[in-house]
Amino acid sequence: MVTPPARREAVAHLCEAHQVSQLRACSVLSVDRSSVRYRSLRPDDADLRKAMNAVAAELRLFGYRRVNVMLERQGWQVNQKKLRRLYREEKLQVRKRGGRKRALGTRRPMLAPGAF
Repeated sequence: MVTPPARREAVAHLCEAHQVSQLRACSVLSVDRSSVRYRSLRPDDADLRKAMNAVAAELRLFGYRRVNVMLERQGWQVNQKKLRRLYREEKLQVRKRGGRKRALGTRRPMLAPGAF
C-alpha cells in the first residue's frame, strides 16, 4: 500500500469485512486517520482536458508549451505546472523521431592478411 487511495481502500475494506471502527483499522494498518478522511478540493478539469486533447489532436508534434499557447489563444488561463500535470495524465506526448538506421555487421567478410 503505497498510495493514499490504496490505504483508504484497505481501511474501508477492514471496516466493512471485520466490523471494526475506523480508528482501530487505521491503527492496525499504521495509517493516519487524516489521510483516510481527506477529500480532495481540486476542481474537475474535464473542459480543460477536452480542450487540451482537441488542440493536441490537431498536430501530434505539439508539446505542452505549444498546447499552452494555443489554449491561451482560446481564452484559457492555465498554470504551467497544472498544464504539465494534465498533459502527462492524458498521456499526450510528442512522438520521438526514429534514429538513423545503421548497417548491422559487415557487408562482406574481411580478408585475412596475406591471402591476396
